Amino acid sequence: MDTDNPIIYGLEFQARALSPQTAEADIVRFLVGTQSLKFHDNQVHLVELDEETGSLKTQVFQHSIGEIWNLQASPADPSNFITCYNTLNDEGICQMKGAIWKLPLTETDAHEIQKLENAAEIDTTTYGSDLRIITYHPTDGTKIVSVVDNNFVLWDLAASAPKAVTQGTLASKGQPKFTTGKWNPHNTCNQFVTLNDNHVRGWDFRNPTDQVWAIQSAHSQIIRDLDFNTNRQYILSTCGDDGYMKFWDIRQPSEPVMSRMEHSHWVWSIRINRFHDQLVLTSSSDSRVILCSISSISSEPFGHLISSEDEPAQTEDGSNKNKMEDSVVGRYEEHEDSVYGVEWSSADPWTFASLSYDGRLVINKVPRKYKYQILL
Repeated sequence: MDTDNPIIYGLEFQARALSPQTAEADIVRFLVGTQSLKFHDNQVHLVELDEETGSLKTQVFQHSIGEIWNLQASPADPSNFITCYNTLNDEGICQMKGAIWKLPLTETDAHEIQKLENAAEIDTTTYGSDLRIITYHPTDGTKIVSVVDNNFVLWDLAASAPKAVTQGTLASKGQPKFTTGKWNPHNTCNQFVTLNDNHVRGWDFRNPTDQVWAIQSAHSQIIRDLDFNTNRQYILSTCGDDGYMKFWDIRQPSEPVMSRMEHSHWVWSIRINRFHDQLVLTSSSDSRVILCSISSISSEPFGHLISSEDEPAQTEDGSNKNKMEDSVVGRYEEHEDSVYGVEWSSADPWTFASLSYDGRLVINKVPRKYKYQILL
């Protein structure tokens, strides 16, 4: 894939669930889950990019149990992933459920729809009815957290059946339910962060009864997504219906470190690059994906990793290298519907995918000009 031209893959059904195949470190692969109202039609697509030719190789799997609202791949086993899906219960009422699935080991003809193995059901009904997400531990494939109603629940998958081991609850009366949550990858992954309405709350699994920090009214409207900078311990990003992306130092949560509005409508997803953390992706209901360089909150403000923010970067001849400016690197307009998901590849730090509701998956690269600016 020698050019910066996008690669587009169209699904037959509407979709909003997207995940990189996190445990795959050598091949660029993404998982996509569909959201057809005809439950038995739903599918999971495994999309692989051949970086030499720029072509796509796809496999399609049945997910006939219901429409997929969220999907996340295991960080440890490339064949495992979790879906949160909407289905009908015995009374014919819609109900959100969660399950762990295993991809088959053998490949078949590309046009054949394959079956998934249901590895385990995650029964969250004890904790509420409004299941929003089930998310893996950043590195341990045997631990997950479910977010349901005003509860977040830590599960152990090492036993023969998933076992709930820790529960945290937002007990304040009149509080809106949680909308999503994410592990904090720092502090040995003992913290979990939840969103409800326009508030951000940090919790510690060792004492889950009380929140350890909070950002009240972080946005003027509902917050849709959050992401941590994996290279800087206290930096958190958020985005929401006010069109802003914001960056926070959770040690000083009263004011954001930075706010930027690049979209003209709700911002549904934000992702910070794990390898080059000045690269930040956002996707929105304005049908756009925007790639920004936010060097001022990066561990690489001069284009490469430094040990201290106060050390000036130097070139080989000893001259100082100028700090990169915060700016928009790319605006991507291949979508024609709301873009609900955007994700960096786990195998290539310069490749990312975006998914719009009309079932269009677009794979793009960081512009080569900017890539060389970072590397050189």
